[in-house]
Amino acid sequence: MAEIGVIFLLLAAVAALATIANRIGVPYPILLVVSGLALALVPPGVLPRYELEPEVVFVLFLPPLLFSSAFFTSWRDFRQNLRPIGLLAVGLVLFTVVGVAAVAHYVVGLDWAPAFVLGAIVSPTDAIAATAIAQRLGVPRRIVTLLEGESLVNDATGIVAYRIAAGVAAGAAAFSIWGAGLQFVVGAVGGIAVGLVVGWVVVKAFALLNDTPVEIVVSLLAPFAAYLAAEEAPHLVWHELLGLAGEPFFSGVLAAVAAGIYVGRFSPTIMSPTSRLEGGAVWNVVVFLLNGLAFILIGLQLPVILDGLSEYETGELLLYGAAVSLAVILVRVAWVFPATYLPRMASRSIREKDPAPPWRNVAVISWAGMRGVISLAAALALPFETESGAAFPQRDLILFLTFAVILATLVLQGLSLPFLIRALGLEDDGSVEREEVRARIESADAALARLEELAEEEWVREDTAERVRGMFGYRRSRFVARKMGVDEDGFEERSQSYQRLSRELLLAQRNALVRLRNEGTISDEALHRIERDLDLEETRLDS
Repeated sequence: MAEIGVIFLLLAAVAALATIANRIGVPYPILLVVSGLALALVPPGVLPRYELEPEVVFVLFLPPLLFSSAFFTSWRDFRQNLRPIGLLAVGLVLFTVVGVAAVAHYVVGLDWAPAFVLGAIVSPTDAIAATAIAQRLGVPRRIVTLLEGESLVNDATGIVAYRIAAGVAAGAAAFSIWGAGLQFVVGAVGGIAVGLVVGWVVVKAFALLNDTPVEIVVSLLAPFAAYLAAEEAPHLVWHELLGLAGEPFFSGVLAAVAAGIYVGRFSPTIMSPTSRLEGGAVWNVVVFLLNGLAFILIGLQLPVILDGLSEYETGELLLYGAAVSLAVILVRVAWVFPATYLPRMASRSIREKDPAPPWRNVAVISWAGMRGVISLAAALALPFETESGAAFPQRDLILFLTFAVILATLVLQGLSLPFLIRALGLEDDGSVEREEVRARIESADAALARLEELAEEEWVREDTAERVRGMFGYRRSRFVARKMGVDEDGFEERSQSYQRLSRELLLAQRNALVRLRNEGTISDEALHRIERDLDLEETRLDS
């Protein structure tokens, strides 16, 4: 019980750190990785030491984190940028695996198999820190799209490479380029297929449900269903049905991603408004807690890891960590610039369809390669033993170097990225704002058109129709003025005044509700019902 209490206290500390990060304007993973390092400095015996079962780590962390990111991914933007995203998410990942493995082998002294394991672990990027900075400071939308798309797919590429490398290091399989390439393709195609099937089932389930808590539970179970189905499907088909030997696997990571994209695509039509509101809040908490828990776990395990590295001097470990971190950073820069410009130089069709971006945009993408919770989860999931029962080769050193890379990239690149964006003079291109304004105008037009169709219905009162007509007409005029950039009638100023007045009136209503509850005139249940209506009304004020 005491150990559970410590975990809850540490999670409370994570919440406090996230609050501080928000106040000082830095992504919370940066403070989390620093806090993980601080936990490792706590004297022995003060905090418990945890060692999760490796196979539990992937199932616990990866599916929900990837499903959540995929759910909110714009399929249109992803599809339009498929070529550059593929170069980053596949080409750069494999380039990083090889580059980091070479440094780990020749500089650190890792054997080739564990060196490739380390390269695969640190190859995927973390989207939270980079996109949070980019969105807050305002950069061209395409930069954010590429960073989000890269982090979504490169997790799958890195994990497939990790599975292959870890299998070789553990003695479960012999390495061959042909076999690895075939497994990569089979794993990707099979994972996507399973994910789409699970996504289709979830969409059908949502269409039949009309219960918000149940819908949220289904959404929470969906990523685990996709991941586990992809992990088990090849064994059932390969061994049970076909009777073949070998250990093929489908990518559970890609299954979770595919399911997330599929369900997110249909969520506007299959989920109730209440489910979307409450489900979004639940998912925000889940993602936040999983990120915090991962850094807590690595912090609690670092002392054990360091004990296993007693043969190394402190300065030697710091040098190795710096060398691998530098390799991760430089490999990305060495890939991004040529991968951006060389295809356009070689192909006229690419130049015409997708002109070369400014070098400043490329510079930001090349510097936004922070590592985070995915690499942590992969490192923690390393098996303790090989197939022969021996200790997994250099496991503690791999975990230490992984944490060093995460610390270096999040702190160095994460803290310097805002300065780089400002120094390069990058600004938001306004594309999202323009699309939002257009959508609001057309949705208001649709509402007005439907109102005219219904105006003659017996159940539509004339005064009600006129009031609604005025509301949507004003809303349309406001966004037309914003679209044109001319607001001679002061729609924005009047709207802001209306919002301020409405918030004052909503506050007065809340105060009255609390007073009635405190006096015993109404119950807490009545308060919460009316409070929810007021909250929803306030969320609509900015629209």
